[in-house]
Amino acid sequence: MVTGCQPLMLRRFWWVSGGLVAALILSVTLGPLAALLSQPETSALLLWQDSYLTHVAWFSLKQAALSALLSLLLAIPLARALFHRQFPGKTLLLHLFGLSQVLPVIIALFGLVAVHGAQGWLTQLMRQIGLPLPDYLFGLSGILLAHVFFNMPLATRWLVQALEQIPANHWRQAAQLDMPEWSRFCWLEWPAMRRLLPGLASLIFMLCFTSFTIVMALGGGPQATTLEVAIYQALRFDFDLASAGQLACWQLLLGTLVVLSYGWLKPATASLSSSHQPVCHYQRHALLPDCLALVCGLGLFLPPLAAIVWYGLQALFDLAWQQSMLLRTTLQSLQIALSAGTLALVLSIGLLLSCRHLSIRRQSPRWGRLLAGTGSLILLIPTSVLSTGLFILLQEKVDLFAHGFWLVMLLNALAALPYTLRALQEPMADLLLRYDRLADSLGLTGFSRLRWLEWPLLCRPAGRALALGMIFSLGDLAAIAMFGSDELQTLPWLLYQQLGHYQMRAAAATALILLLLCITLLWLVEWLASRTEHREPPSLLES
Repeated sequence: MVTGCQPLMLRRFWWVSGGLVAALILSVTLGPLAALLSQPETSALLLWQDSYLTHVAWFSLKQAALSALLSLLLAIPLARALFHRQFPGKTLLLHLFGLSQVLPVIIALFGLVAVHGAQGWLTQLMRQIGLPLPDYLFGLSGILLAHVFFNMPLATRWLVQALEQIPANHWRQAAQLDMPEWSRFCWLEWPAMRRLLPGLASLIFMLCFTSFTIVMALGGGPQATTLEVAIYQALRFDFDLASAGQLACWQLLLGTLVVLSYGWLKPATASLSSSHQPVCHYQRHALLPDCLALVCGLGLFLPPLAAIVWYGLQALFDLAWQQSMLLRTTLQSLQIALSAGTLALVLSIGLLLSCRHLSIRRQSPRWGRLLAGTGSLILLIPTSVLSTGLFILLQEKVDLFAHGFWLVMLLNALAALPYTLRALQEPMADLLLRYDRLADSLGLTGFSRLRWLEWPLLCRPAGRALALGMIFSLGDLAAIAMFGSDELQTLPWLLYQQLGHYQMRAAAATALILLLLCITLLWLVEWLASRTEHREPPSLLES
């Protein structure tokens, strides 16, 4: 038996994979950023001298703050109601809440238009009962509605899991003391939820501040425009490179401040199934507020999803003439998504191979975190800013629209990289901690180590990372909006164009196809990854 062999990668070359990936990330991000900064008339002072630019920056911050506030105000009573009440379909509902985190934004926009638009379900219902509603879907109210649709379920899931961490004996003691409902909330529930609220607020604020698709579709005009949308309009409609660069610099500056204040809240990983035993937490008079919270929360979240399925099924049978175009666009979307997800997965593995060597073998966790942090650099530079910089940097060197596929694929892979890194970071570090010495003692190196040790233990996290990368690419609109053309279209871009031309039946078919692709992709990749059994040290000894 060979001992002292080098596992998977020669230790003296531990820096190669991570160094190459970090160099690629830095060149693709800092290069376009330098192109933005080098534009003439790109000055931060001009923002305060231009009333429109000042309004855009202020509106970007205002809509993000209001979205975070409304999402949390709705999530707190809804989380309490879901925690305390038992009803059929509760587990399925929590899974649907999780779907909002990976649901492409453009799909939800179709559902919101179908419910809240001028001819939507709610508008027609209120008109029939004699209470016509004003047009609230476009402008600030529509942006807030869409942001709450996405972020209220996210906050609710995390708050429910926080309530499930309250020990059962605390509830029993509260029942023995006959504590009133308000006292239970103040002394039991609020401390459990309060720990998450600052991180949740900053997370939702960051997601809404960098929102592009929602604002572009529902903004309704220059009075409801954020920095990212203004960048896109300045570049694609006016071809004003100086204004685009100036706006991109301010987006980068404000976005960096938002990310630094975010605090890196860790995502909840607990099981969605209820882990607590149902006990009589509530008195009878609390049934009314719980029902009211459930009606408000579910009335906001479920009808748009139902509209997507209902109209989509009808449109698929009626629009046979559009099947060829829809099929071609679907295949292009899958091709881009698979390429982007695979690239994000490869970049994550290459970066984490060096990071775990630094953190574990060389006992330098700080340098390991710093190297891994290059993969999250895209969080500081939104896709719209990066697209603008690439456009300016490459416009005189290559035909951007002829190479649109590769640019969109690269930008989507970088946008998905922070999430694929999180999916793989802990499993890869845990594998090295548990089995590194055993693999050395067995002489497992190179492909043998990959086959018998690394892949069986990493196939499931790798499948999840690939699924995340593909789903983020399937739902992207920022990159394809910049580099798309008549020859290069994706389902989100086609759906956006159909909604813009009020082709609601065609949009319904496109939205349903995109929704089914995302759901099927999650299930299929998880199923394929689960077919490989995880091998434990005894099977290594046998090999």
